[in-house]
Amino acid sequence: MTTKDSTCIAWTDFQVNILPRNITTSKPSNNTGTKPGMTTPIPSPPGLPILGNATDIDPNFPLGSMLDFANKYGEIFQLNFAGRSVVFVTTQALIHELCDEKRFQKGVNAALKEVRNGVHDGLFTARIEEPNWGMAHRILMPAFGPMSIQGMFPEMHEIASQLALKWARHGSSTAIMVTDDFTRLTLDTLALCAMDFRFNSYYHDEMHPFITAMGDFLTESGARSRRPGFTAMFYRSANQKYWEDIGILRKTAEDVLKARKEHPTDRKDLLSAMLNGVDTKTGKKLSDSSIIDNLITFLIAGHETTSGLLSFAFYQLLAHPEAYRKAQQEVDEVCGTGAITIEHMKKLPYISAILRETLRLCPTIPIVGVEAKNDEVLGGKYHIPKGQPLALLLAKSHVDPTVYGETANEFIPERMLDENFDRLNKEFPDCWKPFGNGMRACIGRPFAWQEALLVMAMLLQNFNFLHDDPSYTLQYKQTLTTKPKDFYMRAVLRNGLTPTELEHRLAGGQDTSSITRKPTAGLASMTHSAKTSTEGKGKPMSIYYGSNTGTCEALAQRLAADASSHGFSAKVVDPMDAANQSLPKDQPVVIITASYEGQPPDNAALFCGWIESLKGNELENVSYAVFGCGHHDWAQTFHRIPKLVDNTVQARGGARICDMGLTDAAQGEMFTDFEQWEDETFWPAMEAKYGTTAQGADSGTYSPSLSVTFSTPRSSTLRQDVKEALVVATEELTAPGTAAPKTHIEIQLPSDVRYSAGDYLAVLPINPKETVNRAMRRFQLAWDAHITIEADRGTTLPTNIPVPVYDVLGAYVELAQPATKRSILALSEAAKDSATKESLQNIAGAAYTTEVSRKRVSILDLLEKFPSVALPFGSFLALLPPMRVRQYSISSSPLWNPNHVTLTYSLLEAPALSNPEQKHVGVATSYLASLTAGDKLNVSVRPSHTAFHLPLEAEKTPIICIAAGTGLAPFKGFIQERAAQIGAGRNLAPAILFFGCRGKADDLYRGEFDRWEKMGAVDVRRAYSREDAEEACGCKHVDDRLWHDRKDVLELWDRGAKVYVCGSREVGESVKKVVVRIGLESQKSSGKEPNEEKALKWFESIRNERYATDVFD
Repeated sequence: MTTKDSTCIAWTDFQVNILPRNITTSKPSNNTGTKPGMTTPIPSPPGLPILGNATDIDPNFPLGSMLDFANKYGEIFQLNFAGRSVVFVTTQALIHELCDEKRFQKGVNAALKEVRNGVHDGLFTARIEEPNWGMAHRILMPAFGPMSIQGMFPEMHEIASQLALKWARHGSSTAIMVTDDFTRLTLDTLALCAMDFRFNSYYHDEMHPFITAMGDFLTESGARSRRPGFTAMFYRSANQKYWEDIGILRKTAEDVLKARKEHPTDRKDLLSAMLNGVDTKTGKKLSDSSIIDNLITFLIAGHETTSGLLSFAFYQLLAHPEAYRKAQQEVDEVCGTGAITIEHMKKLPYISAILRETLRLCPTIPIVGVEAKNDEVLGGKYHIPKGQPLALLLAKSHVDPTVYGETANEFIPERMLDENFDRLNKEFPDCWKPFGNGMRACIGRPFAWQEALLVMAMLLQNFNFLHDDPSYTLQYKQTLTTKPKDFYMRAVLRNGLTPTELEHRLAGGQDTSSITRKPTAGLASMTHSAKTSTEGKGKPMSIYYGSNTGTCEALAQRLAADASSHGFSAKVVDPMDAANQSLPKDQPVVIITASYEGQPPDNAALFCGWIESLKGNELENVSYAVFGCGHHDWAQTFHRIPKLVDNTVQARGGARICDMGLTDAAQGEMFTDFEQWEDETFWPAMEAKYGTTAQGADSGTYSPSLSVTFSTPRSSTLRQDVKEALVVATEELTAPGTAAPKTHIEIQLPSDVRYSAGDYLAVLPINPKETVNRAMRRFQLAWDAHITIEADRGTTLPTNIPVPVYDVLGAYVELAQPATKRSILALSEAAKDSATKESLQNIAGAAYTTEVSRKRVSILDLLEKFPSVALPFGSFLALLPPMRVRQYSISSSPLWNPNHVTLTYSLLEAPALSNPEQKHVGVATSYLASLTAGDKLNVSVRPSHTAFHLPLEAEKTPIICIAAGTGLAPFKGFIQERAAQIGAGRNLAPAILFFGCRGKADDLYRGEFDRWEKMGAVDVRRAYSREDAEEACGCKHVDDRLWHDRKDVLELWDRGAKVYVCGSREVGESVKKVVVRIGLESQKSSGKEPNEEKALKWFESIRNERYATDVFD
């Protein structure tokens, strides 16, 4: 609970208008020596007549708009709403000044003024001069003392136990709506501890009427504050509902008060304090009306913030597995497996640090508001008139790089451990302010902290957690406070614990840690787990995958489908994190995983962190096999995660079933390599170890695992990992007829999606129409044919509903993927004549690399080449991999438009190597090229590597960007952002852009870059490979220009510059060579003996620190 008897202003205060008190002029405060006439104007974005900046604010996520303004204008800016103004401050230094209660005080404006209709002068909404605030504050302070809060622990424990038992009984297959369940928790805890009232939220599907009325009341309060008074006549229904909701709130509180009066108790809770307490200053008691006001106030403000804190904390833990591991380890060491007690709460410093760091990065009330008592000069230069509303943008000041350095945006709980936390607050006062300020700070902070510690400890003690959607990126839901939006996770009881045993443990029963249990097999009942037709017949096995792009998941599903033909049944096909602390020991385990720049996939990080933390033979009796994917461009970390898993499991007692299989994504033969490992290594080893034999030989390799029925009804299905976006505009960037034409596309994002310069846009494409038509013709399908797919294994295809064949072929499968050896053999078995069989068998054998892999020959290509192959359509679909998303660097900045992104791409179109008479077109680029304004597409924003973002201290840190061709895309966003900041009056460190292209006709966005260069946002250095031009300085390639201008590069490097490289693999390598060469020359010029080995070691040491790359094939 964080009842904001504080400066915290409801979010709705800032959605459109803030109503300041009358602003008058008085003498400047004696706290500064600067006269108003000598002050610096406060920057402000241009606005519309009358409305001002109202239309610049995102009504669904105002905080996002405020942060965009902060990134653009810097430490201070002013917004105007219909003639009223609010000044926002964003740095620790300025916020420290505003926390001086001698100069600034809380103001009650806008939405808070409307909230007073329901709670009058309660602690949250009282004006500073109102006597009821002082009386309530003095009476209630003892009720929040240490002994009183500790006395509430048993009731806190009871409600937390209800939550834990709900999750345990629902099981690991249930997706938990995190914010909803934590809201129920904090509301029930507050009501029970504060007023001995039970909402019993976990025992009803519907929330108590008080909750619905409260939510609607707060929403309408915000809306009323934004509407001009004369419009009230148009909102009669809303006004009637508003006052009815207030009636429900007050009636509920009145009933609670009446019940307590009729049945007095010796409970020492908040309600008793309000009923019986006497104000030490006035000698008065609180009136019944004031008690009701404050009961409602506590319920409104007291549960939202703590539920948001807990939700954000679990998001951060799942995103940072090392912090998760340390937190769980601390709970295990302090609390063991017995009941958690009040004594444990003071022994959890790392959990406390997690909560502090969570509130730093995700303050649940990210703005607090004050007003000037007199005319002031802020920061020694900004004139602030008396009564001027000011907003402390904590969401920005909490990541001030002056305080937290270049890692300010990173989640690092260690910086919030007690000693360092105290040092930070002493060195940078008011750098951490999630609980408000001064005498109006959160009166319920001790209550909230104890509750949060208890819940974190109880849940980590008894459960392992994983994302329901590993690709989830943090989005915000904003009402009175902020919470994660659409954040779901799954909970798995630890160490084989059952719900009944958990209930016994929570009730303080016998320690069950010594009970021997059968190992669990992950989330065996998860809805996406494989269900094979031989389940219960073959020997059980578990398959776990680590996958960001879906490739390893597809391989896992393929292995599960093949299991039955070898005498096994894949009982589990789950993400690796599902096996965290519970790797099965009673059945073979297969792990299929990739590496991403040496890091585990999103859904494998917790598992990898767990096995790395093991010290003994904890994995004895685990029989396992590993298959790994990687890309050789990341030479230093190539296959790091598969090798880590393979070696660590063995070192901790596991027994390999067979040698690890590996594949290189750069070679484009992942599926072929996997099938070869399966057929030649894995299954023979499994059959030898477990005594099974291959089955199903009579049915043939191509035996369909998908049954299809054709029908006529029309229907469609949607993918879950992307959202619908809208094409706004497209533009050809190069002249018609230009080789490798470049295109610009502008896309409007879904309303709740945000991005940063340097991020990616993942696009779910559709196969080219001609390719789909080829498949339709090959199988002689009518254009409007529908199919109903029934699968006997896990599949990404829509099942059990009629779907247009055109949709399945266009949107769900990869038609152009090179055929694998196994799929070619399947075609061979379906061939009618011996000549065709022999040809296909030859292609699948010695000729595979030259005739299929290098020429990128697909199954469809082979079916057209060999028309006698009678492959059923269901078998054809079963042989195809699922459609995957393609990622493109975003070429815009949110400071240009937070709701729109642009992409810059080169259309891939060339004669097909498999058949020169046909064109080979890129699936995604051809799809993008087919779109026009008004078209819709499915996308998601994916964050880039932490290092590939602009420096936090833009005024101090120079940047050097190096790109060729469409590798320019992210740097267009970078420079666009810098131009917006300079246009807002900020003075930035220098930036140099090295850009290589064919010539002036291929010089992308030349007009924009010329304009930005005149502003001082960038200094562009060009290289033209096919054109002589003076501005290229005779340099043909971007690495030539980098070497040519190396003195300028070294000058910026010595000033702390960060270097960014984007382009093809060849560009990345050539730039690396020049950087090392510059380093060698620098060694020589400083009198040192040039040493290439040391230069290479130095280069690797700066990667992902001061040297960030984004390379592509």
